[in-house]
Amino acid sequence: MAKEKYYVVWEGVTPGIYRSWTDCQLQTKGYEGAKYKSFDSREEAERAFVSSPYAYIGKNAPKAKTKTSDVLPPEVIENSLAVDAACSGNPGQMEYRGVHVLSRQQVFHFGPMLGTNNIGEFLALVHGLALVKQKGFDMPIYSDSKIAMKWVKEKKCKTKLERTAKTEELFKVIERAEKWLRENRYSTRIIKWETKEWGEIPADFGRK
Repeated sequence: MAKEKYYVVWEGVTPGIYRSWTDCQLQTKGYEGAKYKSFDSREEAERAFVSSPYAYIGKNAPKAKTKTSDVLPPEVIENSLAVDAACSGNPGQMEYRGVHVLSRQQVFHFGPMLGTNNIGEFLALVHGLALVKQKGFDMPIYSDSKIAMKWVKEKKCKTKLERTAKTEELFKVIERAEKWLRENRYSTRIIKWETKEWGEIPADFGRK
């Protein structure tokens, strides 16, 4: 079960404390100068809301309040979605997820299911594209997989995984993803996450 988060919106359509990422986005998406952050407890969120946002975000935030792994490079777009996959074996038990880059909140998760890492990266990207379009969010998607980005551009999952009784359900998911790509137009930017320069992508499962 996902851990509950509280979202403080200092500057947005209606400042306040919200209990879902969707509600937070409704208050901040497209709002110039929006300031918001997620917290693990209601008490911490309430303390933050009555304080200056700069005590928690931005250049003036005390270093003690920020984990080293959470510090984003200046070139990374904070209001964005990162996607990644993990696979135990190749093929093996595959899963993927999407994580909001600034808040590190998990937005979606799929699996595990028998597959490959490349398939998971492809499906994660398509899932992210479909979600961003459905919600009307104006945010790019980061992926650390050149192969997945290429497959999405070509609208085809060019996996060499054999279609068998064990992988049939996965191939049905792949077909739905390919169908979505063929039938939908999107303006969402897909950006390569530069792992060597920026460290692991925020959606990484941390199993390396």
